[in-house]
Amino acid sequence: MVGGVGMGRRAGMRRGLAAALLAAVTAGCSVSGPGLDGDDPAEGAGRSVLAVKIDNVGAARPQTGLDAADIVYVEQVEGGLSRLMAVYATRLPDAVGPVRSARESDLELLRQFDEPTLAYSGAQRRLLPVIDSAPVRAETPGDAADAYYRDAGRRAPHNLYLRPERLIGSAPGADVLTTGFRTGPAPGGGTPRESYSVRYPSAGFTFTWSGSRQRWLVSMDGTPTVTTDGERVAAATVVVQYVDVRKSAYHDVRGSNSPYTETVGSGKARVLRDGRMYDVNWERPVASGGTEFTTADGAPVDFAEGQVWVVLARSSG
Repeated sequence: MVGGVGMGRRAGMRRGLAAALLAAVTAGCSVSGPGLDGDDPAEGAGRSVLAVKIDNVGAARPQTGLDAADIVYVEQVEGGLSRLMAVYATRLPDAVGPVRSARESDLELLRQFDEPTLAYSGAQRRLLPVIDSAPVRAETPGDAADAYYRDAGRRAPHNLYLRPERLIGSAPGADVLTTGFRTGPAPGGGTPRESYSVRYPSAGFTFTWSGSRQRWLVSMDGTPTVTTDGERVAAATVVVQYVDVRKSAYHDVRGSNSPYTETVGSGKARVLRDGRMYDVNWERPVASGGTEFTTADGAPVDFAEGQVWVVLARSSG
């Protein structure tokens, strides 16, 4: 769809169809037929990543498809809670979810990719034009109703799921992961670490090293993180990236301010891999580029092969 129709025209068409299509999805109906441009929704997706906003409150767990992501970003949202953005490139699960709304910070984070597809369930009304003008292929249930479905066994709004193949067709491959992340041998030094915890005001994450799996087992709010298939979510590398988190111009329906997480700039980070922790520096000079992680002497830091979790934590400075 992107490329066949300009962003402005596409946004107008989206708004005209959104109400009827979203009502159909909410009712559990499947809407078939062509995409907004008269083509299959998977066509025109380009060869870029699929990013899905995933609910992360207790009622949304266990999530679906989280273990298949190449990268999982953790962001702070209103009330000190957290939300996940899962990025898919090398493989697509049958389903992902529960899918929830987007935030302004997502747009800056996604600039590192070339016109990524962003799957989300909605956004604050004043933010919608900003999303429409951003260099992303935004896909809500109003844009691609047949790619989404409701799970009758869960309560709304924690029951909306995405079928990724109906949105982008197939996995685009590792070449589209233009994050600046490198894989290779671990750097020298580091500190042995059995576990590491990160706290948000109303959410917590713990990563525990498993020597048998050679992975960091993920726990959220004190509970082991598993998928709906019973798979324990485990990361090969965990990055705790300390960033500036400020107030944005947007609020949720309760009037709580939406935090804006700044991922362009520089700062400190901790990288967990192979049972060790490394204190490193991060730098992302421009939004269109990836993030470079280096040791104190400026040497690049390589990650382990496998899933990467990036926890965007508030800098104490």
